[in-house]
Amino acid sequence: MKRLSAVLAVAGLALCAVPPAFAAEPPPEFGTDWDDPRTAAPPVERPATPSCTVQIVNEQFDDFTPYTGTFTPPADCPGPWHQVVLRLEGKVQGVQYDRLGHLEVGGVTLFKTSTPEPSREGIAWSVEKDVTAYAPLLARPQPVWMLIGNVVNDTYTGVLDVQVYLTFYPAKGRYKPADTASDVLPLTNPRREGSAQLGEVTVPRNTERLVAEVYATGSGGGCEEFWYITAPTVVPYSCPADAGPYREVQIEVDGRVAGIAMPFPHVYTGGWSNPFLWYVLPAPRAFDIRPIRYDLTPFVGLLTDGQPHQLTVRVLGVPEGRPGWDLPTNVLVWRDARASQVTGGLLVHQVGPVANVSTHTLVDGWHQVDTQGSHHLRVSGYLRTSHGRVVTTVEQSVSNSSMHRWLGDAENPDGLTATWNDTSTVTVHGRGLFPTVDRSEKRFVLDGLISLTPENRLTTTITVNDAEDTRTKWGPFTLAHRKFSDVYTGEAAYNLGVPRPQRNAVGTSTHRYTLTGDHGACYDRSISTRNGFVTADVQRCD
Repeated sequence: MKRLSAVLAVAGLALCAVPPAFAAEPPPEFGTDWDDPRTAAPPVERPATPSCTVQIVNEQFDDFTPYTGTFTPPADCPGPWHQVVLRLEGKVQGVQYDRLGHLEVGGVTLFKTSTPEPSREGIAWSVEKDVTAYAPLLARPQPVWMLIGNVVNDTYTGVLDVQVYLTFYPAKGRYKPADTASDVLPLTNPRREGSAQLGEVTVPRNTERLVAEVYATGSGGGCEEFWYITAPTVVPYSCPADAGPYREVQIEVDGRVAGIAMPFPHVYTGGWSNPFLWYVLPAPRAFDIRPIRYDLTPFVGLLTDGQPHQLTVRVLGVPEGRPGWDLPTNVLVWRDARASQVTGGLLVHQVGPVANVSTHTLVDGWHQVDTQGSHHLRVSGYLRTSHGRVVTTVEQSVSNSSMHRWLGDAENPDGLTATWNDTSTVTVHGRGLFPTVDRSEKRFVLDGLISLTPENRLTTTITVNDAEDTRTKWGPFTLAHRKFSDVYTGEAAYNLGVPRPQRNAVGTSTHRYTLTGDHGACYDRSISTRNGFVTADVQRCD
């Protein structure tokens, strides 16, 4: 196998790998126990150096009371650090729904997750995330806040026993200090207005680069958890929305649109009416909810006056008054170390019209809603820095195409085929002979169908794909290139509306993660299951 370090170092976020375990012969249907959750995604690669681990959370979540504590940097591993890795370990037993989790350190969202649904005998799972980007925040003591809202009673008995650790790897020898932002800031004075999250940020006067992170999720079990299957209000469907299924996550700086993005169609472990799909292999990002990143550098010249400025994150398409979207937002700041103040201005601000058209047809009782949506943004700004004039241009294009079909008033069968494309190009002039161009092309696919027989046998078939191709160029030269595809496919069936022992559930699933990087580096692993037990775990890239 070719060396993976170049690839794994940029993989960023992954469920912790579980050693292969195979069922000698899977049972003919789901029982009361199954394998622990796992993933085919690459583990976070760590340097082979001494490290220090600090536990920051130790809690049994059984209601909606958050855990609070204090983080103190490890005295035996003082910064600067080469790498910092977060690890969550969890156990749960009994009966419980999937729950959402949110972790903050110093008011900054470090990690967002959802939980697996347990077996009667109990399961254990773990998740790892590279949080080196937050190293400036972790250099000093900080308050810790974590919540996994949960309901425990006579029916839902699962208590979520969770520990979270941070492991610090000092910068020594060939392991250089990580190249991170200078500051990591939460929004101040945060508040909600409808589906929008508002707050303020005061950036240092010598800021020369600015990036916002938004951990955007539609959640809560209502229609916005399944926003991608909503239908225009003029169509008879159980989840109506004025603008149909098109959603777009926008960020504004002082009232101006500064970034646009497609939300990822998260499917949690109770999703699509069929928990048997997800007991062992979760859908992409179910346990590792990644933030949308917006490069706000073109606006920096308007923000370095030492005054607070408003950031607003809103989700286009959400019906007025409908709850469900959570939008925690962080700001990462890079400073010009040789300047006391950076000045500049906005050169271009072009916001195209939002295209969003849903067409409804009815043929032989079959409803079909075809949706086409798209948007384009181009902004450019200049800065006077200690190393000269720098011009940053951000160009973004997003689109969504979907076909939603269902039969009759009972909405049975009910299926969706949808694709989201999200392309961002950041071009920086003024840092050398050639401009530097960072380009990201994301593509999300969701293809699923739910059907129910007259005997109340429910079957779900689904594919979820998370793919991205990123490239960094300096003039004609390619400096870095990375491409990954994270694909889940599964089918499961069970008897609806009967006690658990009578559900006679069966299901198969496969998770395959492929990743290629510079110099031929490669990662390719697939895991397959049947009726809750792993039947194959294959690694390629010979």
